[in-house]
Amino acid sequence: MKSFKMDIKSATFVSSFTDYQQCPEIDIPEYAFVGRSNVGKSSLINMLLDRKNLAKTSQTPGKTQLINFFLINNSWHLVDLPGYGFAKVKKSISKDFNRIIKDYAEFRTNLVCLFVLIDARHKPQQNDLLFMQWLGERQIPFAIIFTKTDKLKELALERNIQFYKQEMLKEWESLPDLFLTSAENKRGRNELLDYIDRLNQI
Repeated sequence: MKSFKMDIKSATFVSSFTDYQQCPEIDIPEYAFVGRSNVGKSSLINMLLDRKNLAKTSQTPGKTQLINFFLINNSWHLVDLPGYGFAKVKKSISKDFNRIIKDYAEFRTNLVCLFVLIDARHKPQQNDLLFMQWLGERQIPFAIIFTKTDKLKELALERNIQFYKQEMLKEWESLPDLFLTSAENKRGRNELLDYIDRLNQI
């Protein structure tokens, strides 16, 4: 079946929030993006929405410290969540990241899918695996996005993806949907927009 690419007609920053309870009450679908610090989340969001600087990128891991809302096509929200992992921030702030992320994922009723971003260059990381296990235990719908695929040759990329699949299948009966992306060459953009569009229709 031929993939249909959603046309991004408008993408507007709404506001930033420190807690899921402050988030907009408008009843439209939400798609949240989360991952380890420096996974390339802002670059991916800008690529997906075809905007250069809508989501702010930084060389300093852990820059995103709030729940950032973007209104897309006046019909759905894209949500940029704080990074987790080894960000260069104080431990107390890092704990708040985890609280913000977990509270949003567990209690935000508008959430349709949580996209977990993983750097394709690395072998399975424990905090990624534990976070996805936590999502599964709470039956929170999520999909995996492998970022920075342009940094690897195809054979090395296939090997790393296979490592992840093997590691997850030790605990999971089946795997979530997987996407391979690159902010540099826009790999995976059409597939992701098509996926979101199909979920919106449902």
